Order: sequence, then C-alpha cells, then structure tokens
Amino acid sequence: MFLFALAAVLPLAGEPMTQGDRQRVVAHLEMTESWLVSEVENLSDAQMKFRPTPESWSITEVVEHLAIAEPQYWQRIKDSMKQPPAAEKLPATDAQILWYGIDRTNRAKTGEARVPTGKYQTAAAALADVRKLRSEMLDYAKATQEDLRGHKLLEGNMDVYQWLLMISTHSQRHILQIRENKANAGYPRR
Repeated sequence: MFLFALAAVLPLAGEPMTQGDRQRVVAHLEMTESWLVSEVENLSDAQMKFRPTPESWSITEVVEHLAIAEPQYWQRIKDSMKQPPAAEKLPATDAQILWYGIDRTNRAKTGEARVPTGKYQTAAAALADVRKLRSEMLDYAKATQEDLRGHKLLEGNMDVYQWLLMISTHSQRHILQIRENKANAGYPRR
C-alpha cells in the first residue's frame, strides 16, 4: 500500500513535472522577478552605485551579474536536457536548493565569466534582459512536458528541475544582497 501511495506522488522516469513541482517553480520564478523589480525601482543613481565596502558590489553590479549569469544557467538546462535521462539518484534536495537562496552566511566569489564588468549602460537595461529571459523560463516551466527530474544537470549534483529552481534562488540570494546594501548606514537617502 505504501509503494502505491508513493507512486501516486512521485513522477515515474520519463514523465513531465508533477503539478506541485510546476506550481512551486513557477511561483518562485515569479516571486523573485517581482521582488527584484520592486527592490530596484525608483532608486537614484547614487543609491544604485553605492558600495558598502570597496570589495562589495553595488546594486547596479548585482543586477548586471544576474543579467550575465542567468543566460549561462539557462543554457545549462538546455544542454542537460539534450542528454539521456540519468539512472543515478542525485544527492541534492529541493530543501537545500531553497535554503541556498536565503542563507547568506556562506559566501563565495562567482566565476570570472559572471563578474559584472560594466557591460550594461544602466541597471535598467540589465534588468530588462533579466526580465526577458525570465519570461522565457516561465513559459518553459509552465508548459514543458519534459522530464526535468529524470535529467541530471551537466557538471552538477542535482536534477534539471532543481537547477531551474536554483536559478530563482540564486536571484533571491542577490536580492538579499541588495537589501544588505540598502540597510548599510552609508547608503544614500536619495
């Protein structure tokens, strides 16, 4: 009886996302996009360029980082889905992926290919690119019939569904970084 109940909850290999997985990832992607927009709208140039320390990123740089990183992360999904389904049980859990988005106690430097370099003239232009790609990811998450859980992320310890969720939690992590900048005593009032 237990196995029958478990089978009703977990998708079989080769099956599309469960409705619950789809709702969770769509809601998280929409939430982080909305949150990012609300955190950066109506900020002055001084607020956007403020750095709490010389090593810290400004809000402009955070948004540029997301505009650079998310296309790279999205490409990993596309490349991973071209591979055959994975037979192995992957060690990452959804809870770990979600925790990554809110736990800023463990900080690491990003890879060189994702460091902001001033590629965008304005944070608004970077944000527009983030939102355009987010729309594409949301359309995919809402409609795909592919087995995201059955495909291992290339060069990763998680499945493709978890990586899609990771893209959103990565944004959440940087939204918290923006809030840290805003909470700094030296942050400009306007």
